[in-house]
Amino acid sequence: MKKYIDISLPINSELPIWPGSQKIEFKENLSIKNGDIANESSINISLHTGTHIDAPSHFIDDGLTIDKIPIAKLIGLTFVACIKNINTITAETLDSSSIPQNVKRLLLLTDNTKLWMKKSAKFNENYVAISIDAAQWIVDRKIELIGIDYLSIQKYNDSPDTHIILLNNGVVILEGLNLSNVSEGWYELVCLPLKFEGIDGSPARAILINKTDQSHIRSLII
Repeated sequence: MKKYIDISLPINSELPIWPGSQKIEFKENLSIKNGDIANESSINISLHTGTHIDAPSHFIDDGLTIDKIPIAKLIGLTFVACIKNINTITAETLDSSSIPQNVKRLLLLTDNTKLWMKKSAKFNENYVAISIDAAQWIVDRKIELIGIDYLSIQKYNDSPDTHIILLNNGVVILEGLNLSNVSEGWYELVCLPLKFEGIDGSPARAILINKTDQSHIRSLII
């Protein structure tokens, strides 16, 4: 039996946003209660709000835009690694973790998840993220997608080098995950951004599929 786990953040006025980013604004354009034929709304947000994907063009001027990211990288077998009590995830941290050798998609479950459980609207500058050498570790192991449970893969005050190393090497960056209902292990990921043409990122709906029968997964990784 399949179990579907939604690892996306709800987009609402209580969602923390990156300092300086567009405030989340909803506008009611039509309302049945006001006599209109339908309810119809619009939204004004940064495309890097909540659960979202960074396209290479977010940090690389001539990089691929969100509509050019191969769908195959966003769907498939994924490992969730639980890394707790560590504020900066380094290459050494990843080496000493339980991450299997043949992972193509990797999600990092960290102490950030506690922030979502608290449901605080305040942006936290001290979130857990990876270092530059961890980004290179990911590239060296030919990982195609890396995800993390806060709004950025790199530390708040770091240079953009962490992003650039990943994006220059075709690694998809998935940020703003809520992994509070997830345990370490293998899953199937389905993560789809909106198909904005020529744009540097997009919010995404991301789910993990956990099957009671794991035999098909073992056959894929042996």
